[in-house]
Amino acid sequence: MSAVPPTPTKSPAVVLLSGGLDSATLLAVAKSEAFECHALTFDYGQRHRDELEAAEAVARQIGTASHTVFSLNLRNFGGSALTDDIDVPKDRDPQAMSHGIPITYVPARNLIFLSIASGYAETLGARDLFIGVNAIDYSGYPDCRPQFIRSFEQTARLATKAGVEGRGMKIHAPLIELSKAQIIQLGTRLGVDYTLTHSCYDPTPEGLACGRCDSCQLRAAGFRDARIADPTRYAPAAAAAIRLR
Repeated sequence: MSAVPPTPTKSPAVVLLSGGLDSATLLAVAKSEAFECHALTFDYGQRHRDELEAAEAVARQIGTASHTVFSLNLRNFGGSALTDDIDVPKDRDPQAMSHGIPITYVPARNLIFLSIASGYAETLGARDLFIGVNAIDYSGYPDCRPQFIRSFEQTARLATKAGVEGRGMKIHAPLIELSKAQIIQLGTRLGVDYTLTHSCYDPTPEGLACGRCDSCQLRAAGFRDARIADPTRYAPAAAAAIRLR
C-alpha cells in the first residue's frame, strides 16, 4: 500500500488589510497564490473608522489564517485630513487629483505600516509581505511609489534578523501597475464581495459614502470603467451625482 503524500505546507504571508477596495483585492490575490494569509489592519486614529469593520468583514469573506488589528495613534501627529480636524477635499476634478501631494496624505504612513508589518512577519517566520499600493495612488502619495517599495524591501533585509541570516523579506505589490478598473476586474474574477469594502474618506454618521472625496470619485470611476455595477452605499445626494458622471 503506497503512502499518501503529505499535503504541502503553505508559506505564511502578512497582508496589509485596510478594508478598502484595493486591500480586499490584494488579500484575494495572496490567497489565490496559495499563501497562508495573516491579515494586518491598523487602527491609527483615522476619521473614516468604518474601514475597520469593513476589514473584519473582508477577512471573514475571503478567509485568513489570522486577522490582527494593531493600534497606534497617528492623530498625535496630525497633519492630514484623515487624522486631524482638516476638511477632506471634495469635488476635485481628475487633473487636480493627479497633481501634488493631497492633504489626505498621512505622513510616512506606509513607511510606518511596513516597518510594523516586517516585525510581525519575523515573528511568524514569514518572508512575504503584501501591500496594496497602485498606479492611481503613487501619482500623489510618495510612499506608494515603486521606488519606495524596492527601497523598503532592501531596508528590511538590512534591519532584520531574518534578512541578516539570508532569509530576506519580499514585498509584494501586485496592484501597483493596475488601474482602478483593472483592480476591480481582477477582484471580481477572484470572488471579492465589494459590498463589504469601504473607501470613503468622509462618510456620513450612518456609514454612507460621500461620493465627493477623491477616494469615492476614483472608486466610482473604476467601477464605471470596468463596466461593473457599483455596489457602494452612497449618501442620497451623492448617489444622484455619481450616476450623472
